[in-house]
Amino acid sequence: MRNTLGSFRRSLTRYESTLAYALLGVVGGLASGGVVLAFEAAIVALGGLWGVLDGEAFETLPRWLLFALPAGGGLLLGIAFSLLPKEQREVGILHVVSRLHYHYGVLPLRNALVQFLAGALALASGQSGGREGPGVHLGAAVNSLLGQRLSLPNNSLRVAIACGTAGGIAAAFNTPLAGVIFAMEVIVAEYTVAGFVPVMLAAVAASAVSRGLDFGFPVFTLPPVALNSLWEIPFILFVGLCCGAAGALFIRLVLLSAGSRQRPVLLRFTVAGVLTGCLALWVPEVLGMGYDSLRRILTGDSTLVLLAALAATKLLATSVNLGFGLPVGLIGPSLIIGACIGGLLGQLGPVLQPALASDMTLYVIIGMAATMGTVLGAPLAASIAVIELTQTTAVAMPALLAIVAANLVNTALFRQRAVHHALLRQLERAVPEDPLGQFLHRVDVTSGMNTSAVRVPAKISPEALRALAVQVPDWCVIHRDEEDLFLLRGEDLLAWEAGERPPLPPEEGEDPALLDLTGADLRRWTITRVPEQATLRQAMDVLRRETVEAACVYGRLPSGKRSLRGIVTRERIERYSLSFIYSES
Repeated sequence: MRNTLGSFRRSLTRYESTLAYALLGVVGGLASGGVVLAFEAAIVALGGLWGVLDGEAFETLPRWLLFALPAGGGLLLGIAFSLLPKEQREVGILHVVSRLHYHYGVLPLRNALVQFLAGALALASGQSGGREGPGVHLGAAVNSLLGQRLSLPNNSLRVAIACGTAGGIAAAFNTPLAGVIFAMEVIVAEYTVAGFVPVMLAAVAASAVSRGLDFGFPVFTLPPVALNSLWEIPFILFVGLCCGAAGALFIRLVLLSAGSRQRPVLLRFTVAGVLTGCLALWVPEVLGMGYDSLRRILTGDSTLVLLAALAATKLLATSVNLGFGLPVGLIGPSLIIGACIGGLLGQLGPVLQPALASDMTLYVIIGMAATMGTVLGAPLAASIAVIELTQTTAVAMPALLAIVAANLVNTALFRQRAVHHALLRQLERAVPEDPLGQFLHRVDVTSGMNTSAVRVPAKISPEALRALAVQVPDWCVIHRDEEDLFLLRGEDLLAWEAGERPPLPPEEGEDPALLDLTGADLRRWTITRVPEQATLRQAMDVLRRETVEAACVYGRLPSGKRSLRGIVTRERIERYSLSFIYSES
């Protein structure tokens, strides 16, 4: 079993090892699908305690509970978060992206537990938000934790997180392809053939879990929709412009709200809950995820007044919740906001051009795609998502037009970034735009190290030193007990011994025949240690941070004893970097 696991780990060190990564994708998809469905079940179970059916139907609650439930939930969440260390309060997609780029994909267990419990309570108590952000965190975390438990190389954690993300989206929405694109477009922010295969398998596996547990029904059931006339294209572009403006406003409100994150978490969460409760007294549909309201909008069972009110309240409540740091997502709310805008404008079509106008449902779908694509900065994921959600390709062309128009308005006119990247930048954790760093992050340190290395005690007999001539190692790690002191080239050390240098003066009580290599006049390399699970990016970061020239790569034997695997130097990493630059030029 250990040999099999060891072989699996070694195969994952090679990013192009498709078979090993395919297996990782299947396991990751099953795990993420299971944990996301458990999260949804927790939301339904908690909501059932106060009479909320399926975790959504808040409109049926007594009027006093419409305010008391979100206000009380915000207060309870604030108390709970105030008792947690600051680093354990970080949850959601922001946490996943930050840990991926700054902590090599290592996601902590405690943050995942906080996301599961607090996210379920937040959504069940009516806080305006989506389940997808928590689903992404939970899916990514369970995969990262599995990789850490099996001591998989850190370069594979990047793929594992992408698999968890795709599985989380696929299980929540029954949209496997959108899950794949979302993971590559938003979380990992790169497209590679080697990366696509495991992520696709993860999405398929998660969807299989969802279908197998009878959660695989369509999220929305729609009548046939299609574009009636090409003369509607200008109006479709106008819908996209409106959705782009709404998306820009949403992002701006999130950033403004995030400016208060220095204030006590109890105050922030309580204010968010009270605000949502006040809005719910006017528009009860603002509570929770709102998919029941979205279904009614898609079937045309909503008035103009309700659409306008729901768009305004959902935009305000969700942006404040996200900015204040509540453990909820934004994909669902962005779909609802866009649906309301599309529904409002779609009802004007028959008034302006009765003979040419398409059904209002088409404009609802277009609005969903345009707003989601704008807010997330993921136009491709948004277009795929609406096609899978509505189970028709007839919406593809008009949706793409609206998405393009919305993104142009958001970026060119209002100059807003995608909400997650904008928020990370404001919190001084901006995603590094470094293609070379991403390349080094994909390469395991064992692929770039020199394995011709031995450990040599600082005090050594001439006979033992001469025995090294049989191995002729490239590198010698000079150590005293368990402490690594410095690095010598093997050829330099052997040449020094062959020159019959006299033994250096021994310290009192030591064998006078021993050579003290710490006093040898040879070129030394300063060193540190990195685990064999590290990536070349991680090794380079350690070398820079500790201002040393080389790193000793250590692993563990089956007995648990530490073992030297090899040496990686700045020069060797730079050589890998040059190979990437030449391949890109």
